[in-house]
Amino acid sequence: MELAKNEEINALLGFYQPLLTHKQQEYMQLYYGDDYSLGEIAENFAVSRQAVYDNIRRTEQTLRDYEAKLRLHRQFLARNEVADQLASYVVKHYPEDKQLLQMIHRLDHLEEE
Repeated sequence: MELAKNEEINALLGFYQPLLTHKQQEYMQLYYGDDYSLGEIAENFAVSRQAVYDNIRRTEQTLRDYEAKLRLHRQFLARNEVADQLASYVVKHYPEDKQLLQMIHRLDHLEEE
């Protein structure tokens, strides 16, 4: 369960991190990105462990609220699924079409750019 939650929050951060305050970004990066404990973050910011915990939980809910309203992550996953289906179809039915295969290859590597 914890791994699934971490993956969910990291995915949402990829889309909505710029919408968070600087402090929220820092806490989330340390907690989810750098695997700091609540106590380590609290020590770094000279606040209580409870303050860090509350901030992270509120930020998690904020990220979920953004996704519920904007659906950027869900749409991204849906588009990727369709792109994967399209790529499979092209490779199966048009294996000799070099230009089409190049476009599929570019589509597969857009995220790396």
